[in-house]
Amino acid sequence: MSPDRPVGDLFRRFRERLSAEQEDGGAAERENGSRATAAGPGVGRTDAGSRDAGLPPHPPRDAAPRRRRKGGRGGGEQLNVPPAEFTSYYGRPILKPPVWRWDIAAYLFTGGLAAGSSLLAAGGQLTGRPALRRAGRVTALAAVGASTYFLVNDLGRPSRFHHMLRVAKVTSPMSVGTWILSVFGPAAGVAAIAEAAPLLPERGVLGLGRRLLPPAGHAAGLVAAVTAPALATYTGVLLADTAVPSWHEAYPELPAIFAGSALASGAGVGLVAAPGAQAGPARRLAVAGAAMELWGSHRVENRLGLLSEPYTQGTPGKLLRAGRALTAAGVVGALLGRRSRVLSALSGGALIAASVCTRFGIFHGGVASARDPRYTVVPQRERADRRAAEQD
Repeated sequence: MSPDRPVGDLFRRFRERLSAEQEDGGAAERENGSRATAAGPGVGRTDAGSRDAGLPPHPPRDAAPRRRRKGGRGGGEQLNVPPAEFTSYYGRPILKPPVWRWDIAAYLFTGGLAAGSSLLAAGGQLTGRPALRRAGRVTALAAVGASTYFLVNDLGRPSRFHHMLRVAKVTSPMSVGTWILSVFGPAAGVAAIAEAAPLLPERGVLGLGRRLLPPAGHAAGLVAAVTAPALATYTGVLLADTAVPSWHEAYPELPAIFAGSALASGAGVGLVAAPGAQAGPARRLAVAGAAMELWGSHRVENRLGLLSEPYTQGTPGKLLRAGRALTAAGVVGALLGRRSRVLSALSGGALIAASVCTRFGIFHGGVASARDPRYTVVPQRERADRRAAEQD
């Protein structure tokens, strides 16, 4: 290449500029130190060079490589970044929260109230307490009617309830619950209508109804009482069968809570409507139901670890605490108010209000656990760690 050509001139100027930069870099290194000891962005300081210059490592480039876990291949770099904490994509929930509205929480309450009232009516029927029997039958019919309304309202169209009766699927709590409600509803209706038999005339066609309704009501009342335990508990199984973390993990306790709540609310109806002389079965029912409800509520608030938090915080925590307080007050009032009609009625109202608080508290607690991704991810990691530890 000839030095007189333009390309030769460019190459010569490039070599001169490179030599000048090398001379400037050497002077700066003698003044500030080498790349192994210098400070500032873009430097590659090493531990050895930092010790020679009396500087802290920034970062340690000559540290021994970090060993991989047993079973890995080769070596690895030292990690200088803490492990990331997972939340969710863009902070959105991992699970889709339940689309159920307040009417399903109300359905949980009215279904339990219907079941408890029918058991109360059967107790009054078998022990010869007409006021207790009448109050239980009428309340059971009103409650099951409200349950049907809430369920159909949530489904959107009445025909969907009919369509669910086309198939009986034992493995589906919703299908089983639909059939339970279909059996319980007509039986509770016949039993309640039979209470109007004394109002019918004694002669004619209506007189025939006056004679036939009482035995039909007795049989229907027993059918409703036999179906009542399934009606009271299947909703707990239904909630536990979902992927909602705090519902699914509480599968042993939810049926017990709902059964106890149903008994307590039915007992509350008896304490409100029946005179003190006939309220003995209602008081015993209140004690049994309160014991089951308080035991189950205590378990879900303490046994589930992280998944117990939704039941103790916010609106669910307030509702469940109010339910426990009202249940305890209702039981104490029922036991002490044997001779006080007013105290018995107040105790019955407290038990019914406690059932409302408990059902709504359980409902909102599950919804809250589905909205926070922490309640989905952390238990999954804990289960994975336990399985890995068992395999090792």
